[in-house]
Amino acid sequence: MDAATRPAVVIDNGTGYSKLGFSGNSEPCFTIPTVVAVNESFLDQSEMCSSANWIAQYNAGVMADLDFFIGDEALSLFKSSGLYTRKHPINHGQVDDWDTMERFWQQCIFNYLRCNPEEHYFLLTDSPVSTPESRECAGEIMFETFNVPGLYISVQSVLSLSAGYAFLKSISDEDSVSVSDMTGVVVDIGDGAPHVVPVVNGYVIGSSIKSFPFSGSDVTQFVLQLLQERGELIAPEDSLDIARRVKEMYCYTSSDIVKEFKKHDKKPDKYIKHWSAIKPKTGVPYTIDIGYERFLGPEIFFHPEIYSANFSTPLPELIDSCVQSAPIDTRRDLYKNIVLSGGSTMFKDFHKRLQNDIKKIVDERVAATNARHHVEVKPVEVNVVAHPIQSYAAWFGGSVAASNPEFYESCHTKEEYEEHGASICRTSTVFKGMY
Repeated sequence: MDAATRPAVVIDNGTGYSKLGFSGNSEPCFTIPTVVAVNESFLDQSEMCSSANWIAQYNAGVMADLDFFIGDEALSLFKSSGLYTRKHPINHGQVDDWDTMERFWQQCIFNYLRCNPEEHYFLLTDSPVSTPESRECAGEIMFETFNVPGLYISVQSVLSLSAGYAFLKSISDEDSVSVSDMTGVVVDIGDGAPHVVPVVNGYVIGSSIKSFPFSGSDVTQFVLQLLQERGELIAPEDSLDIARRVKEMYCYTSSDIVKEFKKHDKKPDKYIKHWSAIKPKTGVPYTIDIGYERFLGPEIFFHPEIYSANFSTPLPELIDSCVQSAPIDTRRDLYKNIVLSGGSTMFKDFHKRLQNDIKKIVDERVAATNARHHVEVKPVEVNVVAHPIQSYAAWFGGSVAASNPEFYESCHTKEEYEEHGASICRTSTVFKGMY
């Protein structure tokens, strides 16, 4: 059976979580933490063996290569056993440990998806600021280690934009107002390395990409910091995990934090939540109160100075700056289609707050232009698109792209790799040029 007749494997590797699945599906089969637990005691044993006992050295090296786990299993083993070392192959959106990344992909393909990589085409996602050398490494591992018949590496922002387009098109009527095309601004905020990326007709405007220093992991750290400063007694070994769960379950975005403070003070029974847990070492149950952290956590995107004095530009201003640095004839279309992507954009009313703040900035600029030049500038439409698949938008976009028949014609094939080498992954067969 030809590999082109089988569904392609779509893998979206993020700093915090990786999404795995097959093309044509509406949601990923697995969403697992991007973490690997490695047993390095075998490596220590290998170094202790004498050079004469080469069989023991060899066996210790083989066991070190085989004894590793990924995802939730890796996290649980790291906590319960002192033999395993936790490794994160991706930091700030960039792969910095390719050996660990190869192990992670191996487990994803064989243990989770349970497929033969030689019988499926693969679509991998990549950061918009990733280097061409990084794509070469990914291509080399896929073709050499897993012997895949075809590979396509796509920019996460473009896939997120196409996901929003495909989702809106699926729920809109044929006679209704047409949904936007592949032009828009992608606000991608995951567990690490948030980016604001303008895309025009499917092309990323690289010179206008803006980076925001705070991500979902910083919101987690800020929630934990607020809880500890308030004197809540949290078990140290579970502190980050509890803060993450509090963030995901209870945090929301407010339009006016002063009103939120007053609401919590007037009706604490209604707005203050409680979290109960058991200390893992002693087995003693404890309860913590969750109050101001619920709305102060996501506030670092709009008032970053409350978390760090090193950066004070709010996310709405950064998005406005991104659009203003784009070509002038594309700006109205970019403002009209601001697409959210990533799990840290799923806070309640996040899109409403972002749209109102950007609209306020744009309206003030239009009013100032009208007053200065005595002209009547047409109002600028600002629209922030939110949809239920934001947390896995890049994966969904990859699933839609890989389900098209033209996808297989656009992939780099094993034959091309054997003829030209890993440098083929630097270029896009769709755009016939550098990514």
